[in-house]
Amino acid sequence: MKKLMFFLAGALLLAGCSSGSGNADKQTLTIAATAVPHAEILKEVKPILAKEGVNLDIKIFADYVQPNAQVAEKDIDLNYFQTKPFLDTFNREHNTHLVTIVGVHIEPFGAYSRKYKSIDQLPGGATVTLPNDPANEGRALLLLARNGIITLKDPNNELATPKDITVNPKNLVFKPLEAAMLPRTLDEVDLALINTNYALAAGLNPQKDALLIESKDSPYVNYLVGRPDNQNDPRVHKLVQALTSPQIKAFIEQKYHGAVLPAF
Repeated sequence: MKKLMFFLAGALLLAGCSSGSGNADKQTLTIAATAVPHAEILKEVKPILAKEGVNLDIKIFADYVQPNAQVAEKDIDLNYFQTKPFLDTFNREHNTHLVTIVGVHIEPFGAYSRKYKSIDQLPGGATVTLPNDPANEGRALLLLARNGIITLKDPNNELATPKDITVNPKNLVFKPLEAAMLPRTLDEVDLALINTNYALAAGLNPQKDALLIESKDSPYVNYLVGRPDNQNDPRVHKLVQALTSPQIKAFIEQKYHGAVLPAF
């Protein structure tokens, strides 16, 4: 039943997926990723891997469910889009056993507004949108709490929800939505807490546009993720080496100017 539910979100898939990781070509690796920055980074990796005899087949997704579902079902080999708290929650809720393989980058999470230039201007009763998945909802609330906007029952709870808010001096009204939808709410709400991959895709510059942003020592590393049965595959090992190479580190630093930070 749960497995069937994974595929209800299939319409959000931006690029079609080939069936099965058991390709006749044993040197092909399929990998699911969100468009920015993950697929952009993987496109830089692709020619490096080609020299190692591995064809990297990149599948671009718009949501945060299908990349895990299709790796769990062995329709795709790997994915690259998520933090460990998100993966842990997904595994627990869907009884899957996906594993982190290597941490690649950090995307400092930010709060954005088209109505106000500073967080101090946020009025009482302001409407705030934030991701509705447990890991990113908690991450958004922690960002607000660490900047004194709200107080949480447990200031270190990575899975906090609005029900865990104990002090809300501005009487903020929280509206959880699917993460991919959040940039579209900017013209309608007072504040939106947006994952950096979606902020970048919407043309936002986290270092310039965010009213609040996580520090550079954010623990929310984005991981390459696979399954226990393929995490030690020689092709995956070659991908790990390429993803954490000096060439890719330089690419991340030069392209994203601090909006995305190497984690290696």
